[in-house]
Amino acid sequence: MNEALLRSLTPSVLAVLVRRGADFAAAEDAVQDALVEAVRVWPADPPRDVKGWLVTVAWRRFLDATRADAARRRREDLVDEEPAPGPAPAVDDTLQLYFLCAHPSLTPSSAVALTLRAVGGLTTRQIAQAYLVPEATMAQRISRAKRTVSGVRFDRPGDVATVLRVLYLVFNEGYSGDVDLAAEAIRLTRQLAAAIDHPEVAGLLALMLLHHARRAARTAPDGSLVPLAEQERGRWDTKSIAEGVEILQAALARDRLGEFQAQAAIAALHADAPTAEETDWVQIVEWYDELARLTDSPVVRLNRAVAVGEADGPRAGLAALAALDDSSPSSSSRGYPVPRHAAVAAYLHERDGDLATAARLYAEAAQKAPNLAERDHLTRQAARLNARRCP
Repeated sequence: MNEALLRSLTPSVLAVLVRRGADFAAAEDAVQDALVEAVRVWPADPPRDVKGWLVTVAWRRFLDATRADAARRRREDLVDEEPAPGPAPAVDDTLQLYFLCAHPSLTPSSAVALTLRAVGGLTTRQIAQAYLVPEATMAQRISRAKRTVSGVRFDRPGDVATVLRVLYLVFNEGYSGDVDLAAEAIRLTRQLAAAIDHPEVAGLLALMLLHHARRAARTAPDGSLVPLAEQERGRWDTKSIAEGVEILQAALARDRLGEFQAQAAIAALHADAPTAEETDWVQIVEWYDELARLTDSPVVRLNRAVAVGEADGPRAGLAALAALDDSSPSSSSRGYPVPRHAAVAAYLHERDGDLATAARLYAEAAQKAPNLAERDHLTRQAARLNARRCP
C-alpha cells in the first residue's frame, strides 16, 4: 500500500467532490471513507486507475450519507449524476483547493488550520504544535471552521497571504516533522509563483528552496539531527541555493519587503557562508530586526537573541534574551515555545562557559521537545555537557 500516493491524491479527489456539489465537511468524510476502503481492498485487488477509483468510491459514499440523512433528502437527485467508473481527468486541483479553503467567511487562522487538516494532511496535534497552542484548543478551532463553511458555496477564494501561510506551515512540517510534505509544498508554491506576480510568493519559494537545499546534511546516518554549524556543507544542493538566491534578489529588487523575503535573506546568508565561522552574523541580526518589525513573532525574537550572541558574543545574546523575558515576565504571555526558549538559553550559557546551567536547560528543553529527533538531540547535548563537567 503506497501511503504517499494516497496522501498526494487526497486533495484532488476532495476538490472533485466539492465541485460536484458536496459540502466540504461531507466531502471530507466521504474521501476518508474511500481511503479506508482503499487500504482494505487494494492489497488484493489494486485498481488500474487509482484516482478514478477513489473518486468513484468517495462519490458513492457521499451519496449514501446523503440518502441516510432525512434532512438532506433533496440531494437524492444527485444519484442520477453519479459518474461511471473510469479514468479521471489528469487535473491537479490541489492549489485551487488551498484557495477555496481560505474562504472569506473564515478568519485567517481558522482558514489555515482547516486547510492544514483537510488538504495538507497534518494531524490536529501537528497543527497545534505549529501554532504553539494546546491540541484541544486547535481541535475546537478546526471544528468551528468546519461548521462555518458547512453548506457554504466555495465560489469565493481566499487571499494569497492565507494560502502562503498554509504552504509555509506544510513545508515546515514536511521539513522537520513526521510526514514528508516539503516537496509537495515546493511544487505548489512553484505553481503559485508561475500564476501570480507577487514578491512574497517569490520570497516563500526562495525560502523553501534555500532550506530544502540543506536537507541532506541535516541528519546523520543514524537519524540524529546535525546542527547548522556542524553540517557538511559539501552536501548542500548548490543548484537549489543558486535558484533560491536568484528568485530572492528579484523579489527584493521590487522594494516590497515581506516576512518571507526577510526569512529568505537570512537563509541566503547562511547558505552563502563557506564555513560556519564565516557567517555574516551582523547582517543576519539586521535582517532579524526587519523580520521582528514585520511579524513581532516570539520565535523571531528568540532567533535574534542567538544571532546577537554570535555577532557580539554570548553575554550580549544572554542580555538580549533577558530583555525579552523582562519585557513580558509571564511565560504564558511571552508566547515563546518552551523547548525553543530553553534550548536558546542553554546554547548561549554553554558558549559563555556555564556548563551546569546549559546542561540543565538542555534537559528541560528535551522533556518538552515536539518530536523524537529533537528530543534525542537535546538529550545528547545535555549528556555531552554533563560528561565534560564530570569526567
